[in-house]
Amino acid sequence: MSKVSNCISIEELRKLAIKKVPSVIFDYIDGGSEDELTLGWNEDSFSKYEFVPNTLVDVSEIDLSTSFQGVGIDIPIISAPTGMSRMFHHEGERAVVRATHSMGTAYCLSTVSTCSIEEVAEESNGSKFFQIYAWQDQRMVGDFIERCKESGFDGLMLAVDMPELGKREKDLRNGHGRPKELKKNMALAALRRPGWLYHFVTKPTWVMANMVEHLPHGAQTAKVISEVNGQFSASVTWEDAAAMMKSWGGKFMLKGIQGVEDAMKAAEMGASGIVLSNHGGRQLDGAPAAMDILPDVVAAVGGRLEIIIDGGIRRGSDVIKALALGAKGCLIGRPYLYGLAAGGELGVLKAYEILKDEMIRVMKLIGCTSIKDLDESFVRRRG
Repeated sequence: MSKVSNCISIEELRKLAIKKVPSVIFDYIDGGSEDELTLGWNEDSFSKYEFVPNTLVDVSEIDLSTSFQGVGIDIPIISAPTGMSRMFHHEGERAVVRATHSMGTAYCLSTVSTCSIEEVAEESNGSKFFQIYAWQDQRMVGDFIERCKESGFDGLMLAVDMPELGKREKDLRNGHGRPKELKKNMALAALRRPGWLYHFVTKPTWVMANMVEHLPHGAQTAKVISEVNGQFSASVTWEDAAAMMKSWGGKFMLKGIQGVEDAMKAAEMGASGIVLSNHGGRQLDGAPAAMDILPDVVAAVGGRLEIIIDGGIRRGSDVIKALALGAKGCLIGRPYLYGLAAGGELGVLKAYEILKDEMIRVMKLIGCTSIKDLDESFVRRRG
């Protein structure tokens, strides 16, 4: 059996990933912004709740199926949009979308991916969404929307928490944004990871695959990352979001909502869903964890749009707690990236299998046979 197959938790996949990719790359997966307060809060937020089990219930059959933006999925976890996945494994987003769809759930592609909208559509046999940014260059935005329509994407997810890039100090120390320094640090770290280095040398150069027609140097990641970071718009408004939603004309979610007031505005504008998210602790340090604001947001807008949460999920029990408090589902990013770095498509599958097994186990132990029956009676705040 491979080392990936022997992993029994997301943390074990994480530890294996450390051994597989250069430290510069692992820091990019694992790090947060500034003092990483929010990064820690994301994980800690789930431990604030304990289960209230029901006993003597027939739990021989457990149903984890649900829907995400009108599309049926087999499990209530969805692959979050994560940028530049070929850094972590040479197959990148292709491996992730194959594994995601083989598990019967939905995949979200990042704008800053290393496989294009069209390439991912070719690999896809399931539901797929596209995470879009409000760029300064509106031609890119329009291009992405039209290409997603042509490639059969099921919805758009606008990231609303990126008017400025967070201060990700691990990445800054490693040289991200400074190509010469990053190249030197990458080379030194890669010598300790010969398997990763082999694929880096023998496979095509990383590019910002969705932007080849819009950026110089063939959109090679190392040469254009500063230009990409400079494209994030600091002037985007609710009116701009509404205009994008109208241009798309289909399922439209806002990712990065961090409070009740903005959740209410999203409902008022007609968004089909929101993702309570602080970008995995990589943007504003000191932003709240999604679980900490979930009950209030559900109380305010729960009947008007779908509420998904993101950040800090490392156990199947975390997902069950979130659903009990009113979330429709959860995005996972780091869990599958640890798997991708540890073992490519097999590692992503393993991450999903671990979480699915844990969810089934928890459902049996709390005496609930279907996630459709989960409610706040199954959890309570500790203390």
